[in-house]
Amino acid sequence: MQLFYCKDIAPGGYATLEGEESRHAVRVMRLREGDEINVTDGRGHLYGCRIVGADDRACVVETVDTLSTLHASHSTLHIAVAPTKNPSRMEWLVEKAVEIGVGEMTLLDCDHSERSFLKTDRLEKIAVSAMKQSLHTVLPTIHPSVKLSDWLPTVQAGPLVQKFIAHCEADQPRTPLREALEGGRNAVVLIGPEGDFSAEEIALATECGFRPVSLGPSRLRTETAALYACCAFNLVNDYEQ
Repeated sequence: MQLFYCKDIAPGGYATLEGEESRHAVRVMRLREGDEINVTDGRGHLYGCRIVGADDRACVVETVDTLSTLHASHSTLHIAVAPTKNPSRMEWLVEKAVEIGVGEMTLLDCDHSERSFLKTDRLEKIAVSAMKQSLHTVLPTIHPSVKLSDWLPTVQAGPLVQKFIAHCEADQPRTPLREALEGGRNAVVLIGPEGDFSAEEIALATECGFRPVSLGPSRLRTETAALYACCAFNLVNDYEQ
């Protein structure tokens, strides 16, 4: 199945694929009027569409069928991670996390951060490509860099939300993430920079309701730790899909 993305697609109407999507459909795939394609809005809906205007700059499609809709109770993962010094490693993380399944990603500016800012434009394009590659219908939200101490108090708590901070302080009590995760509940997981979270950040996160967890005995790179958390969450929640 060839999947396309259009945020404005809706049942029973017409929509125009954006530039890159139009070019791919008309120039690369050589699709023409009357050809049928699958289009997602990135919000969990998948539509069967027919091309009515094969323009490589503005390909117009008509929605002819609703193929699937993501169930409202679908549990989601929010990864909050400190960007690495090398941007390509974060690009790799976004691609793989989206392919496996992640709902949101927030870039964190921490006390020990190697990089305090990273533009999200390219990460969002990578997320769209990974969503289509893996045939997902949900486009994760990628939030711009924010200071960890400012962001922590804003994270909402609730009976359906699990909050974890993965740190490397072995002398502090931590639960293995694979044991702490509960299926059917949303989760927020904090992943620090390669220098780890500071003691003050760990204390603040704990005060804000984040449960300390470990990711096993190995010393992991930042992007590997984030992907580990993503894999663990999806393994626990596979039965929910």
